[in-house]
Amino acid sequence: MKENKKSILKDEVKHIDIKAINATDIINAMREMSFTSRDTANAADILNMMIKDDGCTVFLTLAGSTSAAGCMQVYADMVKSNMIDAIVATGASIVDMDFFEALGFKHYKGTPYADDKILRENYIDRIYDTYIDEEELQHCDMAINTIANTLELRPYSSREFIREMGKWLVTNSKKKDSLVQVCYEHNVPIFCPAFSDSSAGFGLVKHQWDNPEKHVSIDSVKDFLELTKIKMAAETSGLFMIGGGVPKNFVQDTVICAEVLGKDVPMHKYAIQITVADSRDGACSSSTLREASSWGKVETVYEKMVYAEATSVLPLIASYVYHQGDWKKRKKYEWTKLLDI
Repeated sequence: MKENKKSILKDEVKHIDIKAINATDIINAMREMSFTSRDTANAADILNMMIKDDGCTVFLTLAGSTSAAGCMQVYADMVKSNMIDAIVATGASIVDMDFFEALGFKHYKGTPYADDKILRENYIDRIYDTYIDEEELQHCDMAINTIANTLELRPYSSREFIREMGKWLVTNSKKKDSLVQVCYEHNVPIFCPAFSDSSAGFGLVKHQWDNPEKHVSIDSVKDFLELTKIKMAAETSGLFMIGGGVPKNFVQDTVICAEVLGKDVPMHKYAIQITVADSRDGACSSSTLREASSWGKVETVYEKMVYAEATSVLPLIASYVYHQGDWKKRKKYEWTKLLDI
């Protein structure tokens, strides 16, 4: 019997709840172990140091597909718990995954051994062992087009446009706790320096096709300036980086950008990267943290590379810090207010 879309898309991916699971005991045990276990515990300690540092602005960077894979609620809860002050992400993380689910759609459990020809025949897209309904993703494209058509026709930073997405979700969301909406409500800015490399790109292309003379566009240089403004205004800063790539490099480069603008700012004081990338090709998805120090971007006193697939260690780290509770006493920065002036 030939499979159809309904029979394939039947098991939803469930997002882990760090509030309901206390990882304190396992992190404490891992601190006394070796290899990735000890690295994970050390990373949890460094993230908690960022939270406890009164002057520290915490940047979260997202690359890869952890949101689709079950960590979507982790990020929303970290923002709601005042553990994150700004986000730099791929467009896919924000639009194709988070905004997509805010529209009421789901990601589904699949298999990396699927017959991709059958998936294509059923208009199903695959992310390793996770499925997305392509027809629903096209609804996501058109929702971006709808939002663009309501705005003043001018260039926007991705941060400005994503804020409009959050505002739109207040009355149109089908799901509680979308990261885009939560960040809008808590004045936490989201930057996607490669915004068009996502479902947003298709929606904005449609908008520009229909409005060739005057239209909404995305100004990535304005993104860089706005993000650098946060770095210049922050007393100090810490990076919690899931994956690498453009988001990782973009936020690290704010130190150099501030220098170009004639401002003397400190390197990022704290830095954690969770990655499976290799440094032997000269990259590690945009340099190891110690290598970044040679560029004047990251201090090396409180830094930790965790070589692990992020869904396996991120929930442990975030749960540990959440249950320590130091975020309850933390200053709320609301950097969006600075940028909206």
